[in-house]
Amino acid sequence: MKCRICKNEKLKTFLSLGTTPLANSFLSKEGLKKEEKRFPLELCFCDNCKLVQLTFIVPSEDMFSNYVYLSSTTKTFQKHFSEMAEHITKSFSLSENSLAVDIGSNDGILLKGFQTSNVQVIGVEPAANVAKIAEENGVETINDFFNENVVNEIIKRKGKADVVTATNVFAHIDDIDSVVENVKSLLKDEGIYVIEIQYFADTIETMTFDNVYHEHMSYYTLSSLDFFFNKHDMQAFRVERVATHGGSLRVFAAKKSSKHKVHESIKKLLDYEKSIGIDDFETYRKFGQEVYGVRDKLVDYIKNIKKQNKKIAAYGAPAKGNTLLNFCNIGKDYIEYIVEDNPLKQGLYAPGTHIPVVSSKMLDENLPDYILILAWNFADEILEKTKKYREKGVKFIVPLPKPKIV
Repeated sequence: MKCRICKNEKLKTFLSLGTTPLANSFLSKEGLKKEEKRFPLELCFCDNCKLVQLTFIVPSEDMFSNYVYLSSTTKTFQKHFSEMAEHITKSFSLSENSLAVDIGSNDGILLKGFQTSNVQVIGVEPAANVAKIAEENGVETINDFFNENVVNEIIKRKGKADVVTATNVFAHIDDIDSVVENVKSLLKDEGIYVIEIQYFADTIETMTFDNVYHEHMSYYTLSSLDFFFNKHDMQAFRVERVATHGGSLRVFAAKKSSKHKVHESIKKLLDYEKSIGIDDFETYRKFGQEVYGVRDKLVDYIKNIKKQNKKIAAYGAPAKGNTLLNFCNIGKDYIEYIVEDNPLKQGLYAPGTHIPVVSSKMLDENLPDYILILAWNFADEILEKTKKYREKGVKFIVPLPKPKIV
């Protein structure tokens, strides 16, 4: 295994979450009879460029060709992406003559925000079922992985881009070198590349290890991204911390030849990372050790509830929830069903644990005593829409960093 950024071969493993199925590979009833593929889920650290990455890579085609994640399922994300599009549009004076391209555009949620300001848009989405939904939503979408041929097609159709975005997608890509070179080819001289990534410094601080799953091949900090962009003659010139996924970074990058000045936010965050030991393997080793203690506390908590003959359901079937359930070995013996608002997941079974995924109607038919919030990053929205069950005495559990009733 080589480092994805600097090709260093002396990587240090610091966390193993066992051998698990793909976190978004939900099963049909027929699929339960077949043997599930499982893969090692481990993290390692590069001392040279400070990147954290998985030790084992699953081919992208196995994960993204047919996909059950939809960005627009929650109001939280609808608001987030609408505000992001507006922020970029205003900050960089985009107009009807500008072009925004989104890599891994999903159902078109971010690009619809740009369309509100009359910016021209085109998405690139490898999952055929999701690309179709985007097209039905009025967002022109190329159903493919982002590559040189796609770049040439976009330039032929629309010209070069003023902004290229990749939100919660950059971490999913193995060959990031060719991607960023293709981004450079697609961008105008003063064009910008905007990525949003889960911030691994926040993962360490909040012990949200469930953000680790096979789709997330890389776990970035600004230190590792700064090293990466410099390598490709690009400059991270501005960074913003955002609340999504329990803590993310929004990084703005451009060609070094551009006129974009480096904002003070870059130095400030790099200094912060140094102060908390982001460049020191000991920080990661300690995190890896503490994860097991967090797991044991949650398992004990759930077991104690079951000993009281209480019924437990879960709310939200995100990939992170499946990492948590499989690593903690919390299956059907503990959780009766998982409520999920995304219709693509309803009627399926969670990978590994085989817990049935159902609509919220099940709460009226089979009311539990406790609901474990697996989609904890949407806890506020979930608590608001389930208010009537709390009034009936149902208790809600947020699992990390330590289980608590909310």
